[in-house]
Amino acid sequence: MHPRARRLAVLAVPALTAAGVMLPAAHGAAATVTGTVTQSAAAGPRPAVHEAADTATEQRTVKKFWTVARMEAAEPLDAPGTGDRRFAAAGSAPADASAARPATVAPTLTAATGTAAATARVSSRTSGSSWTTGGTVAKTTGRVFFTVTAGSDAGRNASCSGTAVTSANKSVVITAGHCVKLNGAFHANWVFVPGYDQGNRPNGTWPATTLLTTAQWNSGENMNYDVAAAVVAPQGGKSLTDVVGGQGVAFNQPRGRQTYAFGYPAGGPYDGSRLVYCSGRTFDDYLSSQDQGLSCGMTGGASGGPWFLNFSESTGGGLLNSVNSFKYNFASYWMFGPYFGPEAEAVYNTAQNAALT
Repeated sequence: MHPRARRLAVLAVPALTAAGVMLPAAHGAAATVTGTVTQSAAAGPRPAVHEAADTATEQRTVKKFWTVARMEAAEPLDAPGTGDRRFAAAGSAPADASAARPATVAPTLTAATGTAAATARVSSRTSGSSWTTGGTVAKTTGRVFFTVTAGSDAGRNASCSGTAVTSANKSVVITAGHCVKLNGAFHANWVFVPGYDQGNRPNGTWPATTLLTTAQWNSGENMNYDVAAAVVAPQGGKSLTDVVGGQGVAFNQPRGRQTYAFGYPAGGPYDGSRLVYCSGRTFDDYLSSQDQGLSCGMTGGASGGPWFLNFSESTGGGLLNSVNSFKYNFASYWMFGPYFGPEAEAVYNTAQNAALT
């Protein structure tokens, strides 16, 4: 997540918000669940694309950089101050979705079987508890590590969370926009560590060859579009989802659905060593953003962790439909995530069609 009032995404809100005069949450466009893994990148505005470690030499250097000590010392990412945070005008709000564009879903794949995820029972867990059941989510969710390159935190090693998803190139990680770019500059030394567990890297370290984010986050760090993707280089001759499997992805879905959120919170009382989750029904942010909210106590470092629809506790599979993004400084018990509309879909489609290096 990501604000400066806490090491998570904590958003300071002016006094006017108490009177309800800030931007309302948006409703009403078309329902799209995007997903065949061969879909083109035509949907939505063109994402921003940044070359990261796109040569074998650079990838070896980045992997060598991330020693055990550096990973353990990486801190949750601070966010820009309140005055730097922007929200879209009401007229350009992300759509609520349910009928205009065809609904397609990228199916959830397990590392071994490739089976689709089943729908789980309704559950509510707000405290942020360790996930101990295993399954697909324990392999596909991981910690993201990088070096901030701009602003007051320039040069600092930091961490977020991310998720391996099904894709045409089998190499896409979904995370939050501020986990790839902040203060006008993309991060360096970006890697994904799926299945991170108390310092162990059971499924390797995967350097990013390409970082992508929405046009709105790229141009103005607009919190309503705090979405990003990374394309990671193959390791040992295998692509990411060949090793860990991939979660499905859904776009333009109805709001207010049962959701499971995961991440690696590293701000107290957590230390980033374990996968943590919350569950419950989402609600619309009525204060400043057009995001959806979830009652959840996860802290900084959980930014970019996945929100799932149709999640199965028994298999650990679901459809990724948002990511941990921010919290308000006066409401640490709420987590907010961006609506996955055409802009997020365009990021995903561009990433999954990117060539591997």
